[in-house]
Amino acid sequence: MTGHQCPADARVAWKVAPWRALMALAGLSIAALMAQAVWAGEKIITSHGYSFYGDLKYPADYEHFDYVNPDAPKGGEIALYAPGTFDSMNPYSRKGRAGRLSWMVYESLLGGSEATGEPLPGDRYNEGYGLLAERLEYDEGKTWVIFHMRPEARFADGTPVTAHDVVFSHDLFLEQGLKSYADAVKRRVLSAEALDDHRVKFTFAEGISRRSLIDQVGGTPVFPRKWYEDTGARLDEPRLEAAPGSGPYQVKSYDVNRNIVYERNPDYWGWHLPINKGRHNFDRIRIEYFADDNAAFEAFKAGIYTFRPEGNSKTWATGYDFPAMQKGHVVKAELPDGLPPTPSGFVFNLGREKLQDKRVRQAIALGFNFEWTNASLQYGLFRQRHSFVQDTPLEAKGVPEGAELELLKSLGDLVPEEMLTAPAVMAHESDGSRLNDRRNLRAAMKLLDEAGWAVGGDGKRRNAAGEVLRIEIPISASGSATMSAVVESFVSNLQLMGIDAKFDKIDAAQYTARERDRDYDMIFDSYVAFLEAGTGLHQRYGSKEAAFSLFNPAGLASPMVDAIIDRALESGSKEEQDVALTALDRALRYEFFMVPTWYLDQSWVAYWDMFDYPRPLPPYATGVLDFWWYDAEKAEALKAAGAL
Repeated sequence: MTGHQCPADARVAWKVAPWRALMALAGLSIAALMAQAVWAGEKIITSHGYSFYGDLKYPADYEHFDYVNPDAPKGGEIALYAPGTFDSMNPYSRKGRAGRLSWMVYESLLGGSEATGEPLPGDRYNEGYGLLAERLEYDEGKTWVIFHMRPEARFADGTPVTAHDVVFSHDLFLEQGLKSYADAVKRRVLSAEALDDHRVKFTFAEGISRRSLIDQVGGTPVFPRKWYEDTGARLDEPRLEAAPGSGPYQVKSYDVNRNIVYERNPDYWGWHLPINKGRHNFDRIRIEYFADDNAAFEAFKAGIYTFRPEGNSKTWATGYDFPAMQKGHVVKAELPDGLPPTPSGFVFNLGREKLQDKRVRQAIALGFNFEWTNASLQYGLFRQRHSFVQDTPLEAKGVPEGAELELLKSLGDLVPEEMLTAPAVMAHESDGSRLNDRRNLRAAMKLLDEAGWAVGGDGKRRNAAGEVLRIEIPISASGSATMSAVVESFVSNLQLMGIDAKFDKIDAAQYTARERDRDYDMIFDSYVAFLEAGTGLHQRYGSKEAAFSLFNPAGLASPMVDAIIDRALESGSKEEQDVALTALDRALRYEFFMVPTWYLDQSWVAYWDMFDYPRPLPPYATGVLDFWWYDAEKAEALKAAGAL
């Protein structure tokens, strides 16, 4: 569930797209208990997992993650919904609309939460433990890594998972994957080599940050080379036939635009591994598709699907009074979420010449009235977001000082003087008693006048060339009525400024195509928050791929931001890193490429009372598709009561 479909930004973890899950934002660290050896004068580190700073939580002989229930029962089904349509079961193509969760059938050398994109383990941020690989070794300078693979690993068709499949998958992403991803990896990874059937070596470029190297290659999905060679399938083309993966779930069936069923593989090779204990507990995961959110909610009330991450504030506030809820058959819960909130908002397309003047962007932003929107359309349930790392120690506050000020000054002319002397940019305040805050509208119109967009006799703003200032915001027809109302109210304020503004509600497939092609003036979208430094920051906020990166919907290209990211990557300690990341938050807010909207510090969920989960939940994962389980007794009680 992406931000443009889910105005409440309910923080549900499975909204993470597969490509975003691929791109590690941060480096990881080395366990204190890992073995170290010195070979030919070179220190070689051998470990069961990887993290950058040397503090793996779980030792080599760990039995399971602390937060799971190792005795969780296996069985049953959980059913969720997806909006719109799908026409492909290949999630790695830029073309087509991939089926929900279609990436979860594949595994990587280091384990990740394939179904959700949440951190794994859920109680540590950016640590990786061996999955397809039983151990890894690398030199102290991290110029290379060798993964030792588990010989028992198998794809679902029974064929072994080998180092040759790993190299094939790596090369496939470089040759047929998204250009921004492939270009970034090519700059960092010099070679991938199968030393034998179960050892694969990656060699990294010199003169670059050591972050996001080992975890990058360790987190790449592994595909069956033979299947691709036999079928002639391509990674960059949509297709409904899914390559067999090595994961615990595989595609059981699908009915295009109606549903997809993933089934737990009883013959999955990895059930014995400690990384899997207490996880992957449902026999089936079913995805039901609906044209829009209203239809989906009615289906949930009828029990057609059984778990609903709620993204609509109106529904959350007023919709859960149906009979099954009143009888206690449905649970409504607010689950804690320790991750920074997703930086969602109205993103400017900086490729549009009319939006390259920051004064124009600032004026447009003043048309968004968070206070009125929250009170009138969202039942006062949200808080105003200011930062890209909201409510974390990395959030920039006040005027820069101390080590952060020193860092910014060291960048010379890249950093504007006003950024050194003014407080961090905050979202503007509005009068919540009325939609059109006159004070903000007057300030906005003054900015537009200064930027050369004068009001003509017809009330429309034009530049010196006579061009009308037009702003179009596409929204998906599969989204909620609340989202439409939010955009409509925003657009009405823009029209009061003399901007020829409109929103265009289009079907989900067309919306996806326009989003990918950056065919918009503004769009409700999101970036990715960060708690650690990693080269993924360059893919999301950097200049090199800004013109085409799907992870950078604004097309932000700022030399200042690039330089700060480099400083974060070059930091020699966590303290230095955190200073640089605070400066990065300050710089991103200064560049003003997004109108920040709202956020929650929890996840809203509702489910038929047939599931359970360990308590307390870990800080970085709700884990619904990871470590929740089906309670057969509760399910039978619901059936006996005629609820299902």
